[in-house]
Amino acid sequence: MNNCVEAAPLPGAALAVRDSKDVDRPPLRFSAAAWSTFVAGLNPQAVPRRFS
Repeated sequence: MNNCVEAAPLPGAALAVRDSKDVDRPPLRFSAAAWSTFVAGLNPQAVPRRFS
């Protein structure tokens, strides 16, 4: 199981996210609002049935 995502808080209500297997690449940066929207979309009940 090598499918890890690392996340770290940044100043200004932001978040840095990277693949733990590829630490030489720059992390993706998200605002707190954008990250919250993404995580909320991971809720299986939020996914339309046609994708289930």
